[in-house]
Amino acid sequence: MRSRLSAGTQSLASTLWFVPTLLVVCSAILGVVLVEVSAQIDPIVVPRWPRLFGGGAESARGMLATIAGSMITVAGVTFSLTMLAVTQASSQFTPRIHRSFMRDRTSQIVLGELAGVFTYCLVVLRTIRSDQSVFVPAVAVLAGLVLAIVGIGLLIYYLHHIASALQASSIIAHIADDTSLAIARVFAAAGDAPRSESPQELVGLAPDATWQPVLAERTGYVQRVDLSALLAVAAEEQLVVRMDRGVGEFAASGTPLVSVSRSANVSPPLGRALNHAFTLGRHRAIEQDVSFGIGQLTEIALKALSPGMNDPITAVTCVDYLVAVFIDLASRREEPAWRASDGTVRLIVAGPTFAGLVDSSFDEIRRAAATQPIVLARLLEACRLIGEATVDIERRCCLRRHVDRIEAEVAQQTLIDADRADLARRIEVARRALTECAPTRDAPIGP
Repeated sequence: MRSRLSAGTQSLASTLWFVPTLLVVCSAILGVVLVEVSAQIDPIVVPRWPRLFGGGAESARGMLATIAGSMITVAGVTFSLTMLAVTQASSQFTPRIHRSFMRDRTSQIVLGELAGVFTYCLVVLRTIRSDQSVFVPAVAVLAGLVLAIVGIGLLIYYLHHIASALQASSIIAHIADDTSLAIARVFAAAGDAPRSESPQELVGLAPDATWQPVLAERTGYVQRVDLSALLAVAAEEQLVVRMDRGVGEFAASGTPLVSVSRSANVSPPLGRALNHAFTLGRHRAIEQDVSFGIGQLTEIALKALSPGMNDPITAVTCVDYLVAVFIDLASRREEPAWRASDGTVRLIVAGPTFAGLVDSSFDEIRRAAATQPIVLARLLEACRLIGEATVDIERRCCLRRHVDRIEAEVAQQTLIDADRADLARRIEVARRALTECAPTRDAPIGP
């Protein structure tokens, strides 16, 4: 329940309406409170500071009406133009930046403040009386002016913020930061500790087990998995739970979500308990989905290398940030097995591996950058830097394979002698940095 509440809170906080709605409600409450405060202290403060708090009903009403109309107009125009700019940026880089914009706290606060000032002015405006019982809440009117000035300041900052946030390097850096946070959540910071068993070896621990599938109750992408809840259920029922769908994978209703080592059919309460450990949604979420973040960086690089864009510098920027992500990943351990307190394997996790993530990213970029020496050179540098960040032989072998693939790719391209010589030198440098891994050449690339 705690995990589901946390997931719900994060989902609400990442919408474009929740924080602005809270600010609007708070502004309405502030208006009511300050009107009541004004009724109590206006007789004291207005005579002492008449130039600051003084003013008639018509002037107060006119000022608040002007502020309210201006703020709601500015909010509508600003965010309409912003959405247009975000749409253009999404077509240039990746459609997934729409969700990044929706999660952007600055955008949420600015929208909420502008709409909140509008609401505040309406609340105060309706309390002003100019008939026989004249009432002008001077403190509340002055507060409305202060909020309007704050709104103008936030608007100026927001224009700078959105202009900076829509730059290619800022988008790439933001995705890389989110991916690093996801890596910290998913992978154990175990340095060069001994590697765990592979999922195939773990399944072999129970050769006589009869695996019963537990079907998904909903349809959607797996956004989060509460592994602690799965482990608790498995330990309580004295069985082994094997995940058939990992974070980022699509699960259709009625298809296997997990399998359990039980000869009898799975009871409905057990099935519901296992289903409740999974959070499914209509789209992928980066909170636990490392491959989603790496896939976004790869997608931006591929679009930059397409003939329509032809922007190798953006592709190089993506490779640079992928290096930072993979260096962080290289110092962490994959944990496909979760054990109960007695040391018995109770949960077999389906999750990304270092080799799988590197292959899915570098292979795609290498193919698209076959005629771009600058990108191939940066890929070779990436393999060297990532390899120096780990002593794990299997991971170094994975990087060595990519060096060999780049060498085979270069051999098939028509390049000038200077570019070919430079790449050959870089290939040799990367290969020397990965000498602890025996070379294992792939089959030649091409038909």
